[in-house]
Amino acid sequence: MHVVMVASECAPVAKVGGLGDVIYGLSREMAIRGNSVEVILPKYDCMRYDHIWGLSVSYDDLWVPWYGGSIHCTVWSGFVHGQLCFFIDPHSSDQFFNRGSYYGFFDEAKRYAFFSRAALEFMYRSGKRPDIIHTHDWQTALIPVMLCELYAGLGMQNCRVVHTIHNFKHQGVASGEILAATNLHRPDFYFAEDRMRDPFNPFALNFTHGAMVYSNFVTTVSPKHAWEARHTDQGYGLGHVLHRYQDKFGGILNGLDYQMWNPELDPHIAHHFTAGDLTGKAGNKKALRHRLMLQDNDKPIISYVGRLDTQKGVHLIRHALFTAIWNGAQFALLGSSPEYGINDDFWHLKHFLNDNPDCHLEIGFNEELAHLIYAGSDMFVVPSLFEPCGLTQMISLRYGTVPIVRAVGGLVDTVFDWDYSPLPREQRNGFTFDHPDFAGIESAMRRALGLWGGRPDLWQQLRVTGMQYDYSWNQPGQHYLQIYEFVRHK
Repeated sequence: MHVVMVASECAPVAKVGGLGDVIYGLSREMAIRGNSVEVILPKYDCMRYDHIWGLSVSYDDLWVPWYGGSIHCTVWSGFVHGQLCFFIDPHSSDQFFNRGSYYGFFDEAKRYAFFSRAALEFMYRSGKRPDIIHTHDWQTALIPVMLCELYAGLGMQNCRVVHTIHNFKHQGVASGEILAATNLHRPDFYFAEDRMRDPFNPFALNFTHGAMVYSNFVTTVSPKHAWEARHTDQGYGLGHVLHRYQDKFGGILNGLDYQMWNPELDPHIAHHFTAGDLTGKAGNKKALRHRLMLQDNDKPIISYVGRLDTQKGVHLIRHALFTAIWNGAQFALLGSSPEYGINDDFWHLKHFLNDNPDCHLEIGFNEELAHLIYAGSDMFVVPSLFEPCGLTQMISLRYGTVPIVRAVGGLVDTVFDWDYSPLPREQRNGFTFDHPDFAGIESAMRRALGLWGGRPDLWQQLRVTGMQYDYSWNQPGQHYLQIYEFVRHK
């Protein structure tokens, strides 16, 4: 099967969050299963070019229709850790992807509408007729619309589209000018309630709404979040659309790259270890303390790695830090926020706690340090207000670090409470709490600390159980393959 992934990110060459990890991991899994997989990305000036092998011009003279004319593009190709990727490089005064950053600009809708049109034009002009075009999030949500309305009549009618929504909060809302830019035109047609009209603004288009209407199948990144998106406010206004198209909507849990995240071989940690031999865990804990200048004692280390924003329950992360210290534990944090106010607050907190030997805040991101924190910590907090899937809890399980998570989205699908889960005790792997308040996270943390201090034998069992769970791309890959086969023969 020929599969083309079109996305705004792909780890490690262009990664902001979990989306990049998913694109690389799923592409690699599909290729392992014998499919021909290609990835199409924007050619950002800020990409990690050191992760691309053999970057060269693949298509030199691509003219992409835009407004009343066209924009000249070069398409580059190269291998990202063995995965063939194509990079769209527009030669335009708009400098769509030459801005020193991936996101955060006033014309985001236009940038990615152009990228979507360019990706389709490249496939059309180069003779690519993939069985499946797999698009991801709002940035590529116009592709199913344009494929059906503009390219199906040009010989691409047999291409099928699967669209994955990684985050319902970001939907791609834009004015009708996008229709003129992409040559879709006909605002009366696309502004219809059953096509692309935004649910909150009748004068705006919603890219994600369009993808849900035009795709052959729509997925989100965990079964629980699929239910939440349909039946709660986590669909952010699109729940009624999901209900209308429920026969082509489902949730598939994301996988984790078990090559990148492997405590047995990880080059970024001080000591390797396995579920059968956890002795190296103590060595990583010592190395982490040395790296972060934490006091060397026998306290447990609780950690957080990730973005510091409202979705992640930033007030609960802050409270977890103090709860850890008050309850005789140490706390390590690695992360930063796209919101200046939150970043400033954590910088202030870092200076306030600078002399405390039991906590360290690293504001920013460091991939190598993240690996050591996962390996050296005893517990890991994920107190998200909503979490479509989440990868950090899967990584912590992989490294024998017990997750303490809020019971939402993909966290519910992967973490099973030691005290209250209906699963047999030998299948429980962490601690959960329901309500996004201080009492909830305190209760879960105290239960975890109580087990750590009171029953080290059971704590060891809990760690080993977590490490034995398989959250690789193996099962999700099989589910996606089944969807691909289903839509191919519709």
